[in-house]
Amino acid sequence: MAPVATEIVHSPDVASALKATLKASQEDDSTAVFNPFYSYFAPIDDAEDDQTYPYANYKPFFPEVDWQPLGPMDVKDRGHFADPEKRSLLSAATKVKHLTPAIGVELEGIDLRNLTDAQKDELALLAAERTVVVLRNQPITIEEQLELGRYFGPLHKHATTPVPRQPGLEEVHVVYADSSRRPDPTAFSKVELWHSDVTYELQPPCLTSFKVITSPEVGGDTLWSSGYALYSSLSPDMQAYLEKQYAVHSAVAQAQGSRSAGTHVRRKEVESIHPVVRVHPVTGWKSVFVNPGFTRRILNIPKAESDAILTFLFHQIAENPDFHVRIKWESNDIVLWDNRVCTHSATFDFYPERRHALRVTPHGERPMSVAEYEQDGKKAKDRQVEIWKLQGIEVAKPVSVANGGIIKQKVYND
Repeated sequence: MAPVATEIVHSPDVASALKATLKASQEDDSTAVFNPFYSYFAPIDDAEDDQTYPYANYKPFFPEVDWQPLGPMDVKDRGHFADPEKRSLLSAATKVKHLTPAIGVELEGIDLRNLTDAQKDELALLAAERTVVVLRNQPITIEEQLELGRYFGPLHKHATTPVPRQPGLEEVHVVYADSSRRPDPTAFSKVELWHSDVTYELQPPCLTSFKVITSPEVGGDTLWSSGYALYSSLSPDMQAYLEKQYAVHSAVAQAQGSRSAGTHVRRKEVESIHPVVRVHPVTGWKSVFVNPGFTRRILNIPKAESDAILTFLFHQIAENPDFHVRIKWESNDIVLWDNRVCTHSATFDFYPERRHALRVTPHGERPMSVAEYEQDGKKAKDRQVEIWKLQGIEVAKPVSVANGGIIKQKVYND
């Protein structure tokens, strides 16, 4: 029996609807407005700065080349091969510090250039479990960062965002801001800036690495929000409902933003359909998989219902601090995160200082729904429930008010 998601993606009605939506959005000039989230600009030419700035060869560049559409890729998550106890990696660290209960871990004493294959596998598993892994003051070069990224999967080449000026680095995504342009808050809300990278691809990224090579003294922090924790926070009825839903993730706005900024779109924009709740292939944990940046609608339900549900989920992602970790950067820090089970957003509070970072982005597997994951006898799980079980905490089943039960809860306030 074919997986549910495959049947939906190849449905003639859905395919026709997606093509019509894409064609209409491309022809609608009214959407060609400047939005800083989707429109990327190179810095204003500054010959003096280029001569003095040590990373001028990594400044943004927009090559006018055309790339072929992405096809299916064979990806096997390296976390499958890891020691569950992660003894090789963790024994090499001088300190292991969890940053919040839900998300984030910082490793000290690890040099990413010297990892063995066993340690790389365990790093993938650690990221799958803790979602965000922070390593400070890493001397790894961009070439070494690319090599590390290829270990985890085929590298993504972004169709619209800048690459470094230095030739041969088309698989590097450049994040750059300086005094030449000020963010325009009239064009976006803070909720809309939250995203998981390129989820419109058929096989969105897995273990992504991001190195800040130049950090402002203060500001420019990045926040991540756990999709595992969001799923765990929902009522059983809402969990069950969302597990059956699929949503459209779209590259259209990003491509339009690129064209409105006058830069070339290197690969034709796509829209993909993914489960609203996906299961991580290694942990087997369920995660909400939508994001304000690229998720446009839930399929086969009324638009009002889709809008209400997505708005609720988007605000939970952006506004619930129990799901978050916030990282303050210093130059040469690197963070690896599992893009499948989190969203992230940066703060734009550092103008006119410079912030410059390089991202390497391996493709993961095609997102699996709960039904797809469980079709061969496995059982998808709730991360928080599994942690409580290990702690000996029994999770009480909800009491049905319809059957005469009354739920009483203690109030926590700090």
